[in-house]
Amino acid sequence: MPAAYPGRRRKGKARHESRANQAGPTREGFSKEEMMKRTAAFTAIALATAWSLGCVEVSGPVVDGGEWPEWPEWPEWPVGETFDWRGQIAQGDQIEIKGIFGDIQATAAAGNETVVSATKAGPAGKLAGVAIEIVTHARGVTICAVYPDVPGQRRNECAPGDAGNVSLRDSAANAVRVTFNVQVPEGVEFVGRTIAGDVEAIDLRSDAFLMTIGGDARVSTTGIATATTMGGSIVASVGEADWDRDLAFTTMSGDVTVTIPSDANARVEASVLTGHITSDFPLTQVAPGKMEGVIGNGGQRLELATVSGDVNLLQR
Repeated sequence: MPAAYPGRRRKGKARHESRANQAGPTREGFSKEEMMKRTAAFTAIALATAWSLGCVEVSGPVVDGGEWPEWPEWPEWPVGETFDWRGQIAQGDQIEIKGIFGDIQATAAAGNETVVSATKAGPAGKLAGVAIEIVTHARGVTICAVYPDVPGQRRNECAPGDAGNVSLRDSAANAVRVTFNVQVPEGVEFVGRTIAGDVEAIDLRSDAFLMTIGGDARVSTTGIATATTMGGSIVASVGEADWDRDLAFTTMSGDVTVTIPSDANARVEASVLTGHITSDFPLTQVAPGKMEGVIGNGGQRLELATVSGDVNLLQR
């Protein structure tokens, strides 16, 4: 059965909680040095996210202290061109979607065929300038929204993984929005990357890896998952109890809520700068706003982190 999507916390469980402004029996706040270290660490996460999206030159908001700014509201542009692709991808291989402006939504496919639909919306004169490109490679299929090249910048390119390039001339408020809908067969790995938009992968039966910069990330799967955003919340449910790699769920502004099996084996590291940490598993506070613990037999690392928000670790 598909992994249950995280819901409200069940009553009756022992809770392990930490406040960011508490350090053991004292109530000392973060030192300036600690705050600088943590801010630098999360900035590094943000830059790594942008790099993983293949973003080299991207215009957008800049953070200089304070909270992460909100992306502008999407204009109500008329829906334009649509794109459809379907094909067979072997179990263990991946379907990767790279968007820029717009949401990505993935659900479980009824059969063994992968189906991708993309819809453009934006100013009529700009729709044709945004291409949907398909790259077939050894690990599967990558499908990208490719925007017009920027004079003087490296050519935009659709490529799998960290390869490729994105340079943008339009702001988010005046750009073509491309929304992707993906049907993912059992055993086919899903990778969803966008810059301004939400990424969702619901009730999958395979591993899922979600990345966005300005948006929420939501995932539920029988396999393993990771999710990273810079301005948004994360809600995740992981079905596997034993993992072959470290799992990370990190944001700069938003809550992080992750549900894992009660018999999971992992080393947990949870941290917040301003907010609370709560856990159904026994964790120990090791510093202000930081808790760690070994659950089950230990194993791979589970990282849960936010700058401004709460961290909640739940068991299923």
